Amino acid sequence: MHPAPSPAGRRAPALARLLALLATIALVAVACGNGADDGVADIDRPGTGPVRDGGDPVYGGTITVGLEAETNSFLPGEASLAISGSTIAHAIYDPLVILDGEGEIRPYLAESIEPNDELDRWTVRLRDGVTFHDGTPLTAQVQAEAFDEYLFVEGSNVQGTLLTNGVTGVEVIDELTYTYVLSGPNAAFPDILRGIIGMPFSVEAARAAGDDAGANPVGTGPFAFESWQRDSQLVVVRNEDYWRSDESGNPLPYLDSVVFRPIPDEETRLAALATGDVDVMHSLRGSFIKQVEEMAEAGGYVSYLMTSNEAGVSIMNTTVPPVDDRRIRLAMAWAGDHESVARVLGDDGLVPETTQWFSPDSPWYSERVAEAYPGYPERDVERARELVEDYVNDPDRSDGRPAGSPVEIEYNCPPDPSLIEVAQLVQALWGEAGIEVRLNQVEQAAHIQNAIAGDYMVNCWRQSGESDPFTLLNGAHGAVDNPTNFTNFVHPDIDEALEVLRTSADFDERFAAVEQIHMVLNEEMPYTWGVGTPTTVGAHDRVRNLAGWTFPDGTLGRGTPQGLIRVVEAWLDR
Repeated sequence: MHPAPSPAGRRAPALARLLALLATIALVAVACGNGADDGVADIDRPGTGPVRDGGDPVYGGTITVGLEAETNSFLPGEASLAISGSTIAHAIYDPLVILDGEGEIRPYLAESIEPNDELDRWTVRLRDGVTFHDGTPLTAQVQAEAFDEYLFVEGSNVQGTLLTNGVTGVEVIDELTYTYVLSGPNAAFPDILRGIIGMPFSVEAARAAGDDAGANPVGTGPFAFESWQRDSQLVVVRNEDYWRSDESGNPLPYLDSVVFRPIPDEETRLAALATGDVDVMHSLRGSFIKQVEEMAEAGGYVSYLMTSNEAGVSIMNTTVPPVDDRRIRLAMAWAGDHESVARVLGDDGLVPETTQWFSPDSPWYSERVAEAYPGYPERDVERARELVEDYVNDPDRSDGRPAGSPVEIEYNCPPDPSLIEVAQLVQALWGEAGIEVRLNQVEQAAHIQNAIAGDYMVNCWRQSGESDPFTLLNGAHGAVDNPTNFTNFVHPDIDEALEVLRTSADFDERFAAVEQIHMVLNEEMPYTWGVGTPTTVGAHDRVRNLAGWTFPDGTLGRGTPQGLIRVVEAWLDR
């Protein structure tokens, strides 16, 4: 049984699952921390859950946070925010809506967001009395100007997302109320307001900064931007005029400042936590997550381990021979080995095997889809070989090579040690099926750009399902010219199901549509699934309440999904 849809057109956790943002590369998943005496969360994997620290918060102090990467910009419309950039952005900006601990979208900076009956107009009511860090007020007119001048303009990196979701404009109703106008119904629309599109910023400050606006962000968040030395550190300081208070009426935030340091090397980042050079860090690599867990068990540290809808995959450009032929793609799936991939990554014991976009704890997960996935629960190398041989001996094979010639593919991965090992494993597994695999190491930035441009054959990738199914699957398969349709795979049955997801607020109808899409993917295999992606936020135990942030009404948030760190209610036990 599934609960009835919520008034906004979704069942309570139906619009759950964070950020369909252009994730990068890795293979890793998991659960959450509870401030137990041993520093390790009591978790029931796979699981998620916010954890509220006990004790009375203390004001003051500075913490240093070690992040996995630097970010190019923090200006909406220009910024490309992965987890590191999103962590900083959530300190400087407030999103209009966020997921709560149950996975339901709730208003945050917005007081409310409501659709009309046709689901093609969504009206936002902003909270009264909120100001940006430069002292200017947050109003509906500012939101309209931000939309017109920064978000919905040529060159904006979110214009495509807005168009894909049917957004055509913004209408101001009154000082604090405005409406997003859509070209047609979209039951999932609020989902896109959880990220950079839904983070209000001072248009006045952005105009004044001009080309430097991305390096001088001005939001409404708990901390104000102070300084940025690229590839070294970014510093934010307490917003003395922040609009939020805690449950006792005490003003937020508690900390004086936060220093964010990009430390791309996992080993160096972990060492920085151990030596005290950083107070908090995140990790998406199983072997390092296990070390953080061991540190927490030994005492003095806490590990917020979490499972969310994220997994490692191999994506295929279905327009490029020989992976344009489903026989080869299916062979790759049948020859895969989830357990071996987990062991190579160090994720064994942490993560579930994956067969679809959503993890077993998601309301969108389907047992039927899992049972139908080629190569799950056990690989079938013989079946894979038969498919490859059928292609090899085909006189009309798509790669134009003579019948009997071997099948050759190129497999690209960034030069991360764990990903190199995974690529070598994939090379061996697919080799057993008769596929010759040539490995290429591609730097992360080029790897992403190549996927967007369609300039690849097969890529290792990380796929995130922390979004409403329509946002996620429409982005992945709604149109060939969509820059996030990396596989260039479309199908009429998927189009039909996407239309249901776009127009229906009924959970059962939407679930059936999600299942239909996954069954097509199982038959066509534009990507093969690996294992879930574990993430942890590791911290010295003197840093309190990283996973216990709340909404203005006291409702618990989602914790630390995907290693996202929110410092709005963190405090330092000094």
